[in-house]
Order: sequence, then C-alpha cells, then structure tokens
Amino acid sequence: MNTAKLLAIPCVVLLFTCCLLASGDGKDQQATASTAARLEPGKLKQKAAEAKAFCLKKKYNTDFCLLADMNIHSGYERMVVWNFNTDTVERSLLVGHGCGQERWSYDDSKDKPVFSNVNGSHCSSLGKYKIGARGTSEWGIKVKYLLHGLESSNSNALKRYIVLHSWEKMPDEEVYPAGSPEGWGCPTVSNENMRYLDEKLAAVKKPVLFWMFQ
Repeated sequence: MNTAKLLAIPCVVLLFTCCLLASGDGKDQQATASTAARLEPGKLKQKAAEAKAFCLKKKYNTDFCLLADMNIHSGYERMVVWNFNTDTVERSLLVGHGCGQERWSYDDSKDKPVFSNVNGSHCSSLGKYKIGARGTSEWGIKVKYLLHGLESSNSNALKRYIVLHSWEKMPDEEVYPAGSPEGWGCPTVSNENMRYLDEKLAAVKKPVLFWMFQ
C-alpha cells in the first residue's frame, strides 16, 4: 500500500466521524428549538406572580387572568387562563396575532410576528390590557371584549379597535408547523375557546387582566 492511500484512510474515518457528530448535534438543536417553542413553566409562573401582584394593586379580579407568550410559534398553544387560586394553568389555547404587512388570514409571520401600537399597522400590541365591556362582534360567535391598553406599547388599542374575539378560521387544537391565521391586530381565538372565555368573563364583577408578552 502506497503512502497516499495510507494517508487517505484516516482522512475518510475523520470525515465520517464528523458527519456522525454533526448529525447528532442537528437532532439535539431541533429538539431544543421545539421544546423552547412551547410555553415554559418557569417563565409562565414568573409572569403569573407579577400578574397577581398587579391585580392586587389595581384591585382587579384575583381569581384568574389571561397570559399570552407571543414569543412562541403561533401554531402552538401560547395563551393560557391562569388560575390564581391554584397557581396553575386552567386552560391553554391558540391565539392569533396581527398580520402586519403580510397577507390577511394566512400564517406568514407565524414564527416572526411584528408588534406595533401604530394605527393602521395591522399588528398586535404587546403589554397589559384591562378586559373591558362585552359587545357584539361581526366575527365568530358574535361576542367581543374591549381591550384597554395600559402601557405605552398598547395605549392605542381602543382607537385601533383592538378587541378580543373569536374567528371561524381559528382552530381549536395546535396546528404546528402551520401557524394560526392572522388578522388585523386583534388577538383571536377559536369559537369553542371564546365560548369558554365568555362564560368566565361575563361572570366576574372586577376587571380581568390580559397580558401579552415576549
């Protein structure tokens, strides 16, 4: 066997080993990304604790609130009804965000949403909201709740007609890797989930907090 062949053997072995390692790393990264894309219990508990302190201070409802981690892919359940009494998730659900400059009713920004407080942006707005009066909607089960933006990031919610409502296009179950359909800025849920939320919201006397964060 000549010298060239002897040198080639270790190179081939090294290349094969690198390929195997790279393949294993790729799987790990994919699994990590998939896990990170879902609701993180630690982060959710921290936000829930902050939400409860806020509700106590502002004399809001202290039985439950709505939390939505908008950093999560829209095909996953990223909105929850948080029960303050049990300190647990009472229900998790899909929530749609605004399409911005993308196509209405598609999922073009499912993993890269843009948020804005600007009128006409067709974007959703991050921040804390006081859920306001119940009204009639043109969408879904024909019920909507006004959203009063409490921060500089969502202060134009009422002017922009940003409300919580259902939409026939919103599914009940997770659709990942597809995303939730995107409207013009309102947080949207499925008809079934809106019926559930409506029953809870209509029964309370104090304002309920809805917090959309990243």
